[in-house]
Amino acid sequence: MSDALSAIERFSRYQSDDAQSVEPVHCPVRDVLDCIGDKWSILMIMTLATGPRRFGELRRAIRDISKRMLTQTLRDLERDGLITRHVFPTKPPSVEYRLSPLGQSLLDPMASLIDWADRRYSDIHAARVRFDGAPCDVPRE
Repeated sequence: MSDALSAIERFSRYQSDDAQSVEPVHCPVRDVLDCIGDKWSILMIMTLATGPRRFGELRRAIRDISKRMLTQTLRDLERDGLITRHVFPTKPPSVEYRLSPLGQSLLDPMASLIDWADRRYSDIHAARVRFDGAPCDVPRE
């Protein structure tokens, strides 16, 4: 069995462990993907992959992020152990963010996804054009 199919099978087991329950499924995979799967977290990790950055440098590197969202994303990534925050004893204090070893371990899987997205962008763009131009006689769910 391929690595991809094996991973999908493990993920599927989490989804069906308690099919009768109305409670949300506890799935470690979903829990982690919820944390790193949003665009700001991915952009932050990719930006910090090139080296440590201060808050203002991150804001300039990711120009369309709000100050509030940048702060929240940094806190979430620090809480999950993917980045570290270093305060330097200057006046005023200087703060720098960098990837932790756990965050560094995410770079190889992210590189594969980036490579796939780069290679498949034209296919996805063409599919969007087809979808957007198709008649809408049957409701899409």
